[in-house]
Amino acid sequence: MGTSSAASAPVPAIELAEVCLGWRDKMAVRDLSGQFAKGSLTAVVGPNGAGKSTLLRGIMGWVSPLAGRIRLAGGADQGPAFMPQQGDFDRSFPISTRDFVAMGAWRRVGPWRGFGASERERLEVALQAVGLADFGRRPLATLSGGQLQRALFARLMLHDADVYMLDEPFSAVDRATTEDLMRLLLEWNDRGKTVIVVLHDLDLVRQYFPQALLLAGQGVGWGKPPRC
Repeated sequence: MGTSSAASAPVPAIELAEVCLGWRDKMAVRDLSGQFAKGSLTAVVGPNGAGKSTLLRGIMGWVSPLAGRIRLAGGADQGPAFMPQQGDFDRSFPISTRDFVAMGAWRRVGPWRGFGASERERLEVALQAVGLADFGRRPLATLSGGQLQRALFARLMLHDADVYMLDEPFSAVDRATTEDLMRLLLEWNDRGKTVIVVLHDLDLVRQYFPQALLLAGQGVGWGKPPRC
């Protein structure tokens, strides 16, 4: 007996149905339909102002659709982990690198349970994975741009989500840091995580990403990026 096409179709982690996102005087994303499959690795590309960041915020539920529907597998309680652009953080806030990274466990730990031995072990593993094992006591404000980006990746790891979304995670960092952090994204994806990354570096997209969404207000193209 043959396998049905429905059985072989990708299982969606996120579905978009004619989604419009924006504000009264500006529509950032218009009539976007498609899906991010479970376990997929997708780059979101397009010119400045094309709605890339707004799309991620819409998926997070921080921007409500003006029209259409966004559906997350597992419902809202099992939402994605999101890393905003580095400029969205106040680096002057008096906090250690370790405490900053530990904030990634907030959704799991909450305000009352406390940070037990298992969570401390998760924290140390995350710091080790990004090369900041010896930086835990350093004030966040003393980190370089590349070190802060590594700390943001470690914080994201503590979410332990099924979907990871990152907004320009490699901006203003050197190539070595980009390659180290890109390897982490690939490892997460190899473990079956759905990874969605807003990028401007098209060479990086061609090298690593099997799927790309090109935005320019509307979804212009959704598929395999060209390799040349």
